[in-house]
Amino acid sequence: MSRDQSVTAYLVCRGGAEAIDFYTRAFGAEEVFRMTDPSGDGRIGHAELRIGGSVIYLADEYPDFGAISPDTLGGTAVSLHLAVADCDAATARAEAAGALVLRRPATQSFGDRNAVVQDPFGHRWFLGQVVEEMSPEEMQRRWSAETGA
Repeated sequence: MSRDQSVTAYLVCRGGAEAIDFYTRAFGAEEVFRMTDPSGDGRIGHAELRIGGSVIYLADEYPDFGAISPDTLGGTAVSLHLAVADCDAATARAEAAGALVLRRPATQSFGDRNAVVQDPFGHRWFLGQVVEEMSPEEMQRRWSAETGA
């Protein structure tokens, strides 16, 4: 495998400019740049946002190119995981910015405190805070014990 390979989430949103504003308020995103459609319709053809050490791409819907948002599709099967220092504070901030809290913060047997929110554009985000470091074997042992397996 080449070392120059990487994966970057590319979010398609109905209302790209509003999505950028939401991600800035909810997750502390920093807009790196945006390109707007030269037709003058205001759609974002491509934008890049930095959240911590990660970059995500974003565009408005372009159905003729297959760029469809979760709103149009009726949901999404993909979730994003955002590592945070304080899950409770991050959840409160996202909710105040307009996210729907699908699962309130809770400490899990595998050492994370996490929550799940859905942004106003249909994308789901796991907000995860490590509260206890443990080996993969210990994670499995605790999960198995928790479920009685």
